[in-house]
Amino acid sequence: MADKHHRSVVKGATWRVIGTLDTIFLSLVFTGKIGKALTIGAIELFTKIILFYLHERIWMRLSFGTEEIRKDGVTTKEEKHYRSLVKGISWRIVGSLDTFWIALFVNRHSEHAAQTAFYIAATEVITKVLLFWLHERAWLNVKWGKETA
Repeated sequence: MADKHHRSVVKGATWRVIGTLDTIFLSLVFTGKIGKALTIGAIELFTKIILFYLHERIWMRLSFGTEEIRKDGVTTKEEKHYRSLVKGISWRIVGSLDTFWIALFVNRHSEHAAQTAFYIAATEVITKVLLFWLHERAWLNVKWGKETA
C-alpha cells in the first residue's frame, strides 16, 4: 500500500514537531542563546517540511527494503526494519545539511559561526536518526491515508 499525499503531509508535520524541538534544544546548547535557537528552529520548520515531503515521495518509489506478501489473494508490501534505518540515514544527510546552512546564516556575525553550525548539525546525526527511526516505526502502525491495492 502506498501513502496518499495528505498522509505524507501529516507525517511530515508530526516529524517536524519532534525534529524542531530537538534542533531548538541543540541550538540552545551550542549557541547559548535562546533567540538564535528559536530562529534556527523557526526557519527549519518551513524548509524541512518541504524537504521531508519530497524525501517521502522519493522513498515511496523505491522498493529497497520492502517485501511483497500475498495473503488471501491480496498483495501488500511489508517494510523491513533496515529500510527505516537507511531511510533515516538518507533523511539525516539532507536534514543536517539544511540545519548547517540555517545555523551558519543565523550565526553569520559570530566569530565561530561555521564551528557552531557544524556542531549543531553533527549532533543531530545522532539524536535525529534515533528519533526518526522511532517515528517511522510508529507511522507503520497508522493505517490512515494509505491507498489500497
